[in-house]
Amino acid sequence: MAETKTEVRNVTPTKKIKMDLSLSKSPNFIHYADANEVNMIDTKDDFDYIHLEESEQKKQSMRGFNPEYNNIVDYIVKITRQIWKEKDIGLIYDTYSTSVSVHKGLVNSHGVNEVISGTLQTLHTFPDRKGLGWSVIWSGNDVDGFFTSHRGRSNATHLGDSLLYGKPTGKKVVFRTSADCLILNNKIYEEWLVMDTYHLVKQLGLDPVDIAKKIAKSTQKLAPSLPFGNNETAEIGLPPKIYEPSSDEFEIGEFMQLVFNRIWARRSFNYVREYYEDNAVIHYVCNRDITGISEIQGMFISLFASVPNGKVILERVTCNKRGSDSDWDVAVRWRIQGLHEGTGYFGAPSGKPIDIHGISHYKVRNEKIAEEWLLFDGMEVLRQIHLPDEDENVQNEADSEDGNFTGVS
Repeated sequence: MAETKTEVRNVTPTKKIKMDLSLSKSPNFIHYADANEVNMIDTKDDFDYIHLEESEQKKQSMRGFNPEYNNIVDYIVKITRQIWKEKDIGLIYDTYSTSVSVHKGLVNSHGVNEVISGTLQTLHTFPDRKGLGWSVIWSGNDVDGFFTSHRGRSNATHLGDSLLYGKPTGKKVVFRTSADCLILNNKIYEEWLVMDTYHLVKQLGLDPVDIAKKIAKSTQKLAPSLPFGNNETAEIGLPPKIYEPSSDEFEIGEFMQLVFNRIWARRSFNYVREYYEDNAVIHYVCNRDITGISEIQGMFISLFASVPNGKVILERVTCNKRGSDSDWDVAVRWRIQGLHEGTGYFGAPSGKPIDIHGISHYKVRNEKIAEEWLLFDGMEVLRQIHLPDEDENVQNEADSEDGNFTGVS
């Protein structure tokens, strides 16, 4: 059988601008910032946030940005509210680069017009969408560029028809979203979007496999499966390398590497007890809360049982200090790549190559994880599982033109 290995990848920002987002004293995929420099939103309502007393507003250097934005968290909160709650779709032209790249798993879109289209389609289908209970983790500056990772939970009603979800059902839904953004001069240049579309489909009373097959048919050329398999993953006899921190002292960047190396890459789930508080909570996909050491271990076992020889990739780790060296908010963008060869979260094994693209947010308090928000798009994984094989004849090819599945951003 193939063995798991850990790979660390530094994602190069779009070539259209130069961005050095590193503030690091650690490897270049780990970034640091002090939460005290901005107004962190935490779980405040965005209305309360944007109406902070002027004496409470923290001013960050924002050269190249419109003057109403006090700091980079303020920028994300205000533009998100204005676009989605106030329905100012035109603000997208001012805050997204004309050549922006948006990554939704393996499905990518390019250009501001795609963002406009996706937003309009979403608001047509869910016109009363409202965001609740979210947070923004950040790093960078106005010279090299800012990075943000924000998460939220939305409530909406299925009131409009769509090609994917059909006629309106009137059903109320709740779904979580996380997004990473690269930002410079008032513009988002690149975005990584993760949404719990699987949970949304289930709440609408639809069959996720049927929807996945529909998406797969329309995206088979636009977003084919990754070209890897046994040749790439089979390193017979070589166990995953053990990450060794530089010292016994707690350092948040090294701590997060330990978590992903021991628990994720090496599947040593006994380390959950060492790295998580006894009553820690993971806010998991499908709006499930996983509480305590045993439940958290079971969650990881179920996830990795689907991809037992998967490769774990850390793309970015962003750490915000919350008052002391032992208290941090952290955002991690990660991938699990491998063959779907086990029975687990995604059902009976298909043998297909899959890429699970996720974003996790953490509250690390007193050097342990107290709370985590773990999100990946199960529908995107099912789409990959149900992509037609190369030699499979696709019927009604005239109806399977490639197009971008906009989803809900």
